[in-house]
Parts: sequence; C-alpha cells; structure tokens
Amino acid sequence: MVKKNHQEINKNMDIQVIEKPTNETICLYEKDFFLWLETTGLLLKEGRLNELDIPNLLEEIQTLGRSERNSITSNLEVLLMHLLKYQYQPQKRTNSWRLTIYEHRDRIMESLKQSPSLRVYYQEKLLTCYQKARKKASIETGLNIATFPENLPFELDLILNIDYLPE
Repeated sequence: MVKKNHQEINKNMDIQVIEKPTNETICLYEKDFFLWLETTGLLLKEGRLNELDIPNLLEEIQTLGRSERNSITSNLEVLLMHLLKYQYQPQKRTNSWRLTIYEHRDRIMESLKQSPSLRVYYQEKLLTCYQKARKKASIETGLNIATFPENLPFELDLILNIDYLPE
C-alpha cells in the first residue's frame, strides 16, 4: 500500500479538507478493514469529508477499477479457450464445456451491463486475450498451437452471443 501525503492528494483531487483524518481512522484501515469501510461510508453519508482517510479511500477506489478490468480479461480468456476447444475437439464436447462457455459469457455480460464503459476495454483486450486463450487451449488439449488460428476465428458479435457455439 502506498502512503501519500494527505495534502498532496487533496490538492491533486481538488478537494478541500479542513483537517487531517484522525489517526484512529487511518489505524482502523490497517486493523479492521470491514469496520473501516463501514466508517468511511458513514462519514461520506454524513458529509464529514474532513474526517475521511483519503489516501486509503483513493487506493481502494483505484483497486476496484483494476479488479473489474482483471475480471473481464480473465473471463474472456476462459471463454475463448473453451470456444476453441469446443470447435477443435468436437468429439470431446461435454455439458461441462457448454456450462463454462455460458458461465463466462454471463460474467462478462454482467460486468458490461454494470459498467458499460468497460466495453472499450473488452474490445481493446480481445486480441491479447485470444492469443493467451490459444496458448492455454493448446496446453490443455495437447494439440499443437498451430491447430488454432493465429487470428481470432470468431465474429465479434458472436463471442458474447449466449446461444452461439462454434461448429
């Protein structure tokens, strides 16, 4: 965790803080994270901004954004890997594969529904995720990586289509 000067953060965020947060609030973050969250929520709700632990609050907000992006890429890699396996190993298709495809599509769609701005990130990472999925599919299936196309073989609109399964 990076500790920053309280005044420096406030200056960068254009927030005027009358006084520094209490040492109790900062210590709470390190000793009881859940209680810190509840306390921070209450302070925000009551408009007691001068008592907020801004450095740790800022860090937590930034971490949430990274977590959402990581969720998109992780689910996309699994989805693409299973679409490849489904297409290139038709004799091994199982309900488990279909469920995995459905589950990871659903997770991605839910993330995009809750945060539509992540759609740009999804599109930016699609090709990188495909290359990782291609490698993982090769490792998991034992098939040579050249079995799987170098370029994304699925149409963009079909990847998240809940009913699409490659043949």
